[in-house]
Amino acid sequence: MSALAGPDGGLRCPWALSTVEYTAYHDTEWGRAVHGDDALYERLCLEAFQSGLSWLTILRRREGFRTAFAGFRIAAVARFDERDAERLLADEGIIRNRAKIEATLANARVLAQWKPGELDELIWSHAPEPGRPAPTNIEDVPAVTPESTALAKALKKAGIRFVGPTTAYALMQACGLVNDHLAACTARTPAA
Repeated sequence: MSALAGPDGGLRCPWALSTVEYTAYHDTEWGRAVHGDDALYERLCLEAFQSGLSWLTILRRREGFRTAFAGFRIAAVARFDERDAERLLADEGIIRNRAKIEATLANARVLAQWKPGELDELIWSHAPEPGRPAPTNIEDVPAVTPESTALAKALKKAGIRFVGPTTAYALMQACGLVNDHLAACTARTPAA
């Protein structure tokens, strides 16, 4: 499936046209460069929570996640204790999955020990070389790449939980390491 016309007549990636939340996310965030350890930690956590669910579920609960997880400030989440974990398991504003919550807290504790900018550097070091051809239809967009497999391995080796090659690739897409907007999509901009 190739780019489709949206309500404004602009061509977009087909997945972006099913809801207003998807359209806004597609047009303003997806594929745009994200830097900064806390911002990347948020995206890493949200991608992990999305695993097995619709991204729309995550988008609709995003503010709830931000509130529940102290704005995804690594230093703050690293201080969460068992009471916070129980509070999170009862929070209807987020996905109440024990394994994902525990991974989010454990990952913050690991990342709190890193030097500022280290997560940013690690993730962005796995960006593919520029010049990749733009996908022309949705079938051209991979779910996993050698770079996402390497990123998942590097994150796991560093102690980060709940990230596999598919989650790592979704993170790469969301944070602009790759530009998977279709060639005809109005939101397509050069990857950072």
